[in-house]
Amino acid sequence: MNTPLLRLSGIAKSFGGVRALTRGELELRSGEVTALIGENGAGKSTLVKILTGVYTPDAGQIEIDGRAVSIRSPQDALRLGISVIHQERVLFEDLTVAENIFAGQTPAKAGIIGWHNLYTRAAALLAQLESRIDPRATLMRLSIAEKHLVQIARALSQDARIVVMDEPTAALSHHEAEDLLKIVRRLKSEGRAVLYISHKFEEVFAVADRYATFRDGAEVGSGRIADATLDNLVKLMVGRPVDQVFPKLDAQIGAEVLRVEGLSREPEFADVSFTLRRGEILGVYGLVGAGRTEVMHTLFGLSKARAGRLLLDGRELRLRGPEDAVREGIVYVPEDRQTQGAILSRSICDNITLPSLGGFARAGFVQSKREEAAAQDWVARLQVKCTSAQQEVGSLSGGNQQKVVLARWLLTKPRVLILDEPTKGIDVGSKAVVHRLMSELVQQGLAVIMVSSELPEILGMSDRVLVMRRGRIRGSFERADAQAETILRAATDS
Repeated sequence: MNTPLLRLSGIAKSFGGVRALTRGELELRSGEVTALIGENGAGKSTLVKILTGVYTPDAGQIEIDGRAVSIRSPQDALRLGISVIHQERVLFEDLTVAENIFAGQTPAKAGIIGWHNLYTRAAALLAQLESRIDPRATLMRLSIAEKHLVQIARALSQDARIVVMDEPTAALSHHEAEDLLKIVRRLKSEGRAVLYISHKFEEVFAVADRYATFRDGAEVGSGRIADATLDNLVKLMVGRPVDQVFPKLDAQIGAEVLRVEGLSREPEFADVSFTLRRGEILGVYGLVGAGRTEVMHTLFGLSKARAGRLLLDGRELRLRGPEDAVREGIVYVPEDRQTQGAILSRSICDNITLPSLGGFARAGFVQSKREEAAAQDWVARLQVKCTSAQQEVGSLSGGNQQKVVLARWLLTKPRVLILDEPTKGIDVGSKAVVHRLMSELVQQGLAVIMVSSELPEILGMSDRVLVMRRGRIRGSFERADAQAETILRAATDS
């Protein structure tokens, strides 16, 4: 029990100039659950991808049973007894449960699949999990919780000694989550080592034996969960004082611009009410599945509320689509900039001016020189690193792509700017530029809603914080009262 089954030491990994991991340290023991804790961008996902052979580390050592090993592919990981249950389920919807469980290892003789044997073995594995799922059922007919069980059965079929579970309860109901935790305890009782990744602290304290906390690509604290408190773990996650990291400028907060009353679109969210004022950054925090993005989609007209009202300057809005929202001065920068925010195959200029082409047209023809000048102005203002405004957006870094998407909507001169995970996946320098721009915009009177799952960003940039959990607002905090501990408690039932 005292000798680690798995040890990662000095693991480092960079992508271009961005260092995702600088000092990855982790120990897993047989018959124990270790919680991997950290904010988005802390290095958790990179560490797991190294452990499962998706990435190869630039430096460091991996040991299993005290022996150095090399994991250069997912197949290597499987051979070493490492299996992962992903947050995004890597399954085949059109195949049966049994086929998913034994994908890549289907029992066959002389090239002929033994279907009876396949279904019998799948049923036996599911029975170990106390599941009555039909092995012959097509996967698309199953619930999210049942699909998780199929993934766990797949891990059992591979005789995994190390099971990695990445946010396994993010999309589950409370009852389904409780059932899953029982299975985690069973895996532990069978002598397997479980790496449990979750933002839900009530689950961490309920199921984990040990914890490892990551921040800025390095392990910053580990130990026995019995010796830890919520406050200890939060302080390890958050780290240095946020006012030293985020360039928050003073802004004069003015009159109410936007009012949301009882907005509902069940089961995604219900009874959401809040106000937004001129010159204010309203932070919206919540874990995966809290309903934050779904609310923002409704405010931008991408989806329609089933109840409630939306008022701009006291006037009720009835948005039929995003065109109406943009016309009213409400714009939205989505979390997924590559598929929803930018047209990667088009130029920076085309991306920036697309919603504003009417303003550059005369007699039905676009005045290209004016269009180019406007795009170049925003390229300079946002410090977009490029050869010219004609460079394809797809050739830019993630941070510069985000700046182009921001420029597109700022050119429309909005009154309300909705930013969904505005600095997700971008480097520290680009984050600082985006944060400073946000401060400058609210100083000029713009009203900003910032959705973020990065607690330091929420604390550092928000004038007021709303916390969502399971589709409802569970807390509202003025900047002076917003503390990491209280926000996390509101977000996690802790």
